[in-house]
Amino acid sequence: MKPEGLLYLLPVWLGEAGGTELLPPLNLAVAGRVRLFFCEDLRTARRMLRRMSKAIDLDAVEMHVLDKDTPPAEVTRFGTLLGGQDAAIISEAGMPCIADPGARLVAEAHRRGVRVVPLTGPSSLLLALAASGLNGQQFTFHGYLPRESGARRQRIKELDLHVQRTGAAQLFIETPYRNDALLADLLATCADGTRLCMAIDLDQPGGSVAMRSIRDWRKAVPSLGKRPCVFILGK
Repeated sequence: MKPEGLLYLLPVWLGEAGGTELLPPLNLAVAGRVRLFFCEDLRTARRMLRRMSKAIDLDAVEMHVLDKDTPPAEVTRFGTLLGGQDAAIISEAGMPCIADPGARLVAEAHRRGVRVVPLTGPSSLLLALAASGLNGQQFTFHGYLPRESGARRQRIKELDLHVQRTGAAQLFIETPYRNDALLADLLATCADGTRLCMAIDLDQPGGSVAMRSIRDWRKAVPSLGKRPCVFILGK
């Protein structure tokens, strides 16, 4: 009988700081025994595994790149590797499959009847929302907003109107070098009373979570710089 394997979703750190004390023991144990991994970037994944345990023999593990450009036929091929052995998906940071292309392989695993096991670990989106003081009962994550300022402001206006109408929190992220441009568009577009939370460098030294009204943010506009940030609009 063919052995049944599991597909683990293996969370990693949100940044460069921190050691094994920040991850549950089960995660470290899984990382130490699994020999099949799927990841966005091979170098990052190897570094994360080495941070989990220096005893892991990286030459003995099989790794495949699974990113936004991986063609559907390749994802299907990856699915054929599942089921006979345990495997794991590793994200660039935090929880796999949330703002991460790993969801495509998870869908393929479900199609093949392979059991998917999410492990406990950091998720920047949920950490930010929990610390924001905004609506944790109703929220939507929108990924990245448009790059071009005009289209971005139009999208921000739509999200702001949705906040005013429903009270639901609206989460989104940006490539760090565009953080300050996004903040400028938020302050220029949103209503005075709309509340904005910015969660920066979560789980890292110097990280912060701050929530104020758009009116108050305009009085002292921060420089976000090139640091990972989760933005949340709320009422």
